[in-house]
Amino acid sequence: MGLDILLRKTPATLDEITIRVGHALQRHPLCRNVQFEIVSVPRTARGGNWTISLHSVEPEALWEASDIVSDIQAAYQLQSDADESAFLPFAHPQSADFSQRRHG
Repeated sequence: MGLDILLRKTPATLDEITIRVGHALQRHPLCRNVQFEIVSVPRTARGGNWTISLHSVEPEALWEASDIVSDIQAAYQLQSDADESAFLPFAHPQSADFSQRRHG
């Protein structure tokens, strides 16, 4: 297995990334009240094409929330319409639907 395969990011839609970030923040006790917004941006030199804006972060939750978001940003890239053939289906969790909840 080549290094490029290990470093490749998983394509995901904006809704899927929102759900993943929401669930990850909800699992950490200090980050449960963090509000956020995910925004598509032009691709960066590091390969990222989305960013997140964190709102209402308690001071003691700042590092934890930043680490959670950083890990997700390292693993996922925002899927474009051209990436449709490379799309990997995402199973939406049944316990909570963050896609219907406003995060900002």
